[in-house]
Amino acid sequence: MTIDEYISGHTTPENEALSRITHDTHVHILNPHMLSGHVQGRALSMFSHMIHPRQILELGTFTGYSALCLAEGLQDGGRLVTIEHNDELEDTIRRNFSRSSLAERIELRIGDCKTVLGELIQAGERFELVFIDADKREYCTYLELVEPLVPTGGFILADNTLWDGHIIDPAYDKDKQTIGLRAFNEQLAADNRFEQVILPLRDGLTLIRKIK
Repeated sequence: MTIDEYISGHTTPENEALSRITHDTHVHILNPHMLSGHVQGRALSMFSHMIHPRQILELGTFTGYSALCLAEGLQDGGRLVTIEHNDELEDTIRRNFSRSSLAERIELRIGDCKTVLGELIQAGERFELVFIDADKREYCTYLELVEPLVPTGGFILADNTLWDGHIIDPAYDKDKQTIGLRAFNEQLAADNRFEQVILPLRDGLTLIRKIK
């Protein structure tokens, strides 16, 4: 037994809808490793319950697993907005959401994250919790765009910030996604608007709290 298997075996199981998404994603979708998965999904749900936000924003829907996990902690009447750039996934995402009683709380927007974020800023939206899990090359840009959407004391979660160890591996010095994530980690560490901690969950999950 591996430590990951031990952790999974001692973590609350995923519900039926999430289990079905896990199965279907691995069978029918390219790059199924992009799915948040059981343990990270339960962590996202736990963080959401702890924060108990009125509104959540997600950058990068993929097949909808993480959105459903995050939505579990919404306040009554709360709303989650999730952005996915790949329009070929839209039917899959909507079908997956329809399997859950949380579907009516989730608003899917298909389009470029930067464009949609601009629209949300223009509309004066506010989100107590943001999950960044989109194009790794754009994380620095995403941080600047989501900052005005998050009230002081609000939280941002950033996925993949250790990038399967590539973040400290010289062999990936020319990889654009690794470069983007390194820049994000360095920028965040020097930014006094936030405090943060990197958790070695899956391939890195950074918890960020806006303090200014």
